[in-house]
Amino acid sequence: MIKVMITDDHQLIREGLKQMVEVDTTDIKVVQEACSAAESLKVLSEALPDILVLDIDMPGRNGLDVLKDIRGLYPWLPVLVLSMHREERFAIRAMKAEASGYLNKSSIANELVHAIRLIVLQKKKYISSSVAEQLAQRIDGNCKNMPHEKLTDREFQILCMIANGKKSSAIADELSLSIQTVHTYRTRLKQKMNLNSNVDLTLYAIRQNLVD
Repeated sequence: MIKVMITDDHQLIREGLKQMVEVDTTDIKVVQEACSAAESLKVLSEALPDILVLDIDMPGRNGLDVLKDIRGLYPWLPVLVLSMHREERFAIRAMKAEASGYLNKSSIANELVHAIRLIVLQKKKYISSSVAEQLAQRIDGNCKNMPHEKLTDREFQILCMIANGKKSSAIADELSLSIQTVHTYRTRLKQKMNLNSNVDLTLYAIRQNLVD
């Protein structure tokens, strides 16, 4: 039996994922759930599953933050990262943080069970053809020098949020930051990327397919 833990801040999403992996299978069971980064780490401290299915889009500390903590505490635990965003945004960052796979939520119905079995039973990483292409481009050196590749995960997250039209106050609320901290991140983004305004940041993100 493959024991699965799901971390997602939406109960309906957790219930949906649970149904997907349990309804048509006899060898997979969801045994643990968590709704936040803090709760996820607490649940893991009590018992470890065979695989953690982790949503990247959580308020406060997001999935990439949690993944880095997990890699420090439980380096052997497979983690399948889920996201509603296109692969260009977070897939490579998740794989660099040693995720066992990255799955876009639009593909969950067809790929979730396959990804879990591939990672747990065959000890392989799950990557889509799109992510494989990005990895190949990085090896060829075609994208590693892009300005957004210089950003930290938090800076990159805020870049994407700005490019999607979110105001500083909304970003601050969603990430549990002060507005001043968001302004500091925005200034740092412009400096690192040699851009002058939010419009420049947005145009850059659009050209690089970082906007949903």
